Amino acid sequence: MTTDYIVASLPALAFGEPAPMEWGAFEALAGGRIAAKMREWADIETQLRNAAAEARGGANRRRKAEGCSLYWRNRVKECFAEKDVAARDEMIDRVWWDAAGELADVADPLGAGALAAYAVRLKIAARRSAISKEAGDAAFDRLASAGR
Repeated sequence: MTTDYIVASLPALAFGEPAPMEWGAFEALAGGRIAAKMREWADIETQLRNAAAEARGGANRRRKAEGCSLYWRNRVKECFAEKDVAARDEMIDRVWWDAAGELADVADPLGAGALAAYAVRLKIAARRSAISKEAGDAAFDRLASAGR
């Protein structure tokens, strides 16, 4: 299958919605088509993580990254102004979600970049799908009972 066919056939993915497929199924479809774009994502993610470290007061713990986007840095800083931890985590995930769009090439909307952006977003959706009040309560109960 060609990359554009795979991208066109993927189920819709929306922030805040459950992951529409399992990672293994996606990986089987994608094969090795996104390795180069995922290296590009590693650099973008490093920039985002550096901005988060800076917002937390750890600017001296920055890692080397090729680019430097003031836009993403400011978006991450805005997240840390939020006092509600759950809302902050959602805002941070939204920034990562939006930044994944940087991988998609406007001139090649069904190419490897779009497939890599889908991969990043699928991981975010899967992680966010696992977040629930019940899971949080169970984790709290485990920690509370271990401390007795």
